[in-house]
Amino acid sequence: MGGHRREPTAYAVGDNQFTLLELIPKPGVSLTIGERVYIGKDVEKRDKIAKVKGRIDYAKLSAGAHGELPYVLLEMVKAGEERFVRFYNDAPPITTRYHSLELLPGLGKKTMLGIIEERKKAPFGTFADLKARVPQVHAPDKLIAHRIELELSDPHQKYHIFTRPPVQQENEGFA
Repeated sequence: MGGHRREPTAYAVGDNQFTLLELIPKPGVSLTIGERVYIGKDVEKRDKIAKVKGRIDYAKLSAGAHGELPYVLLEMVKAGEERFVRFYNDAPPITTRYHSLELLPGLGKKTMLGIIEERKKAPFGTFADLKARVPQVHAPDKLIAHRIELELSDPHQKYHIFTRPPVQQENEGFA
């Protein structure tokens, strides 16, 4: 029997639409968890990644990747604070009875109304500003990170406010 040798694989999260990607590092390259690497089209700029294999579903990530993802997402949200504070400032209603702020896990109607009232007075400048003015919101960065993880992990999510929707799989079965 011939042995099959797998090539090293790394998982990445795109920092724009939080797309999950499978990567092949260059030989001899060591990557650390949470490290930013260039994976753009300009192959000459890719100093650590040999190939981008493509998108990957959350379910196909390793157990280790599942464990690290919440921490990586939280760091990404903190690094993109301005973008996510803008979400709190500009988030619109989805319907007359449901607001996009309510998509954040653990954020209910009362807190949502508090955010809306405060942002009418003045836009939030930082996560700390939001926490100070709406005391019910203890960790606005964690709320966003949890929502991103939910959108990535649950293919049945109706709304994708931060992530790119998963690739729709063809129905498998008999005709």
